[in-house]
Amino acid sequence: MTKVIFTNDFKKKAPGRHAGVVKKRVRNSEGQIGNISSVDARSDTFSEDLLYVFGRNVAEARRENKITTGKADGVVKKR
Repeated sequence: MTKVIFTNDFKKKAPGRHAGVVKKRVRNSEGQIGNISSVDARSDTFSEDLLYVFGRNVAEARRENKITTGKADGVVKKR
């Protein structure tokens, strides 16, 4: 079970126009540190902020797929 701990030391606003995005550092039950981006639902630029976070998540998933499968899209052809 992951326990999320919020502290003011690690909260950062995203640079530039994505003021509704907050990046947080969290520690899971195994002691590993990870980053979470959250979107403020009351933000005036909610749709742009959501698109920004989604794009970042897709980019990270593509990087992980490239490392594990050798292809960015993660699809490996069967032989």
